[in-house]
Amino acid sequence: MYSFYILLSIIVVAAIAGLLEYAMHQKRVNSIPLRIHINGTRGKSSVTRLVGAGLRQGGISNITKVTGTFPRLILEDGTETFIHRKSSANIIEQLSIVKFASSRKVKALVMECMALQPQYQTITEKHMIRSNISVMTNVRIDHTDVMGHTIQEIAETMGRTIPRNELLFTSENVYPELLKKIADRRNTSFRYADPSGVSKDDMKGFKYIEHRENVALALEICKHLKVDKQTALKGMYEATPDAGVLTKSEVVVFNKKMVFYNAFAANDPDSTLLVWNKIRDEIGFEGSRIILLNTRQDRLYRARQLAEMVAGKISNEIDYLVLIGQSTDVVEGMAVDLGLPRKKIVSIGWTTPDKVYEKILAITDKVSTTVGIGNMGGMGAGTVEYFENRSL
Repeated sequence: MYSFYILLSIIVVAAIAGLLEYAMHQKRVNSIPLRIHINGTRGKSSVTRLVGAGLRQGGISNITKVTGTFPRLILEDGTETFIHRKSSANIIEQLSIVKFASSRKVKALVMECMALQPQYQTITEKHMIRSNISVMTNVRIDHTDVMGHTIQEIAETMGRTIPRNELLFTSENVYPELLKKIADRRNTSFRYADPSGVSKDDMKGFKYIEHRENVALALEICKHLKVDKQTALKGMYEATPDAGVLTKSEVVVFNKKMVFYNAFAANDPDSTLLVWNKIRDEIGFEGSRIILLNTRQDRLYRARQLAEMVAGKISNEIDYLVLIGQSTDVVEGMAVDLGLPRKKIVSIGWTTPDKVYEKILAITDKVSTTVGIGNMGGMGAGTVEYFENRSL
């Protein structure tokens, strides 16, 4: 009986401590006037960085946190610090970010959503961030193992971060009605950011290849917060891009030229196809066209989706599909079954970046353009770095 009362006392003390900490967290949240929660399938990290930079240039002090390819905390002056994790990513780290931002007495907290599971998306929004500006970049088929198997299911899952009686900004132009229905149910105003308002001249200031939709969305948020377009753009041009942004490297060696695009972060089929079309229509391919697909054993469903896209929509546009990473023999079989000619497939498997470089050089006649897709993880980041280090 004595041990029972000890255990009961421990439970009561723990419960009281938990309630006190929850109350303290809510007080910290309330001390930050602007709380911007950015969700979506693609472009979250880029939009988070752009919004933080635009507001910073406009005199709105903010702490910006990106999950992205590599987690980063961006301070009021734009400097970045690495977020060290003792284990895998956990939404609990958002609590410490709120605490830090509150202690700095900033005007705004710009947070990229890091939750995937539906219940965690709800907890992150309702109990951790309580945004008064919600942002949804887009809705695409991805993470079907936890978010749902249809666009409607995925929209409802991500829509859990849309608050009640606030504002929702989005650049979603394929299924905007899905997000508007959720916003309407919650009495939240729906604001669409039209990319046609961003000109080619506006895009020339970026040192990397940014998407017009991302810029339009960030500018719309800045405009709402009274930061004019030119001021916001100036800050965005100076911002450090995410490691997963679309970049271009050119290598000239042995009288050959290799152009390499890092599109590993656009790892769902719709976004990857948009990147391919953007390069084809706005920049132009040079020489033979190569898709470099980096696969992960725990993401074979994603590899199949990308293989379906390549075989079904751009098979006639490519000369080679080069496979690197894990389970490439499985992905090769998938691609052949889906109708891609085996003679177009080069399977390298798990190897080192220099071997990938050498293989692409070997299949390049005089000039080639390679677009890396699939995953930044595994062999992706190393391959990008290898090409960058040998670029002009």
